[in-house]
Amino acid sequence: MKASVRLDIDRRVGPIDRRIFGGFLEHLGRAVYGGVYDPDSPLSDAHGFRTDVAETLRALDMPCVRYPGGNFVSNYDWRDGVGPPEKRPSRPDFAWKSIEPNTFGVDEFVRWCREIGTEPMMAVNLGTLGPREAADLVEYCNLEGGTHWSDARRANGGADPHAVKLWCLGNEMDGPWQAGHCPAPEYARKARQAARLMRGIDPSVELVLCGSSGRGMATYMEWDRTVLEHCWDEVEYISAHRYSGNREDDTPWFLAEGVEIDRILDDYAGLLAYVRGLKRSDRRVFVAFDEWNVWYKNHLTDGGWTVGAGLLEEVYNLEDALVCAQYLNSFLRHADVVRIACLAQIVNVIAPVLTRADGLLVQSIYHPLRMFSRHAKGVSLAPVVDGPTYEAGARGEVPVLDVSASHDEETGAVSLFLVNRGTSQDLEVEVSFGDRRAGTAVEVEVLSGDDPKAHNSWERPDAVAPVGESGARDGDGKLRVRAPALGLTVVQARLEPRS
Repeated sequence: MKASVRLDIDRRVGPIDRRIFGGFLEHLGRAVYGGVYDPDSPLSDAHGFRTDVAETLRALDMPCVRYPGGNFVSNYDWRDGVGPPEKRPSRPDFAWKSIEPNTFGVDEFVRWCREIGTEPMMAVNLGTLGPREAADLVEYCNLEGGTHWSDARRANGGADPHAVKLWCLGNEMDGPWQAGHCPAPEYARKARQAARLMRGIDPSVELVLCGSSGRGMATYMEWDRTVLEHCWDEVEYISAHRYSGNREDDTPWFLAEGVEIDRILDDYAGLLAYVRGLKRSDRRVFVAFDEWNVWYKNHLTDGGWTVGAGLLEEVYNLEDALVCAQYLNSFLRHADVVRIACLAQIVNVIAPVLTRADGLLVQSIYHPLRMFSRHAKGVSLAPVVDGPTYEAGARGEVPVLDVSASHDEETGAVSLFLVNRGTSQDLEVEVSFGDRRAGTAVEVEVLSGDDPKAHNSWERPDAVAPVGESGARDGDGKLRVRAPALGLTVVQARLEPRS
């Protein structure tokens, strides 16, 4: 089968915010204890951080990591997790029926972020705590000294401020499962109060308002409209969440998941434009898609009141990785709307990395994030795609080829991200660049396979892994690329200067 992609570097969606390649670390299962932090492990450093985990995550070049939740944060008092570890109290965790020893808290998290080269994105508890405690945490993290909480940080070893810029005003407060769940107007009032207090401590902070927990919520978009109307002038972002799944074991339907992601982002684009018009506002609010992933196989959520129980340890396969690639394609195609996105999560819990005592396993979904993070730089381009469609069950006719593209003006590199949703036929893709020509240096990396259920295991750790392939340039400056079925193909070429 054949397809074509036409690109014009002057047809831009918008600048790519590198924070769309962020991650998420929650006090859940073995994400923290036995994941990033394991002081008793011979694989850990003097701070208790697993060095193999740090090295593997560092390679993803995540610009930010959201913490400490998630559902966990809505019953969490950050003050329990600072100060001498031996004096920190153990607490019951409402969300995951676990015990939280509080040996890893704000200071440890910020230190770990610096270790892997990422920025902390902190969530505050607006479920069972409130605006005052949120502002106290900003004081603890961001003021130089001379106040109660900033001096407490200094006494705890943090001579320099943590300088946390990104803050989430609670988590999924529209969800009845959330500790402190409340109606939209009540949450909006609390969020607005918290925003004003937090920005009163540090005017430079950027704030994320809780949007809908998912498109299936009965209050979807109505919740978002209400909270945006109340808080438009106080926040920079509204959150969106989605977890994808293939519960019916229908691979063609599942591989059309990108259609649903596009719809969600189109919904938010329309809502944000509406509220901005309603407010007659000159300012913009963007989307922080700060929880996204595939999750449907492992729903063990009860920790049995233990520390670090093995919860939500999903095994990811090839089709899961291709769905993750479609999330990233959609974020790039909506670069004018999406400024932050966080893969949920990063270690052990619905994660690209699994650990055990003697090492770690890289799962299939690790690779799309690394491939996109490495190549998607500069501005997002608007591709024009011509190609075949296929029948995706209840989703109807869907394009076989899912595409995004970027242009790095500094290097002249154009990167294309091609997902072949088809299960059996490769695509021969012709790529043209308007009045520009591709240079001779073409780099191609492919993640594909014959079995959508193929997955990495401790016995076969590279069953699903990317390989390099060749790409060709025609005499007319177009590219010819093979996009394998069940595959993500990433192509990078440098354009010749205009003649």
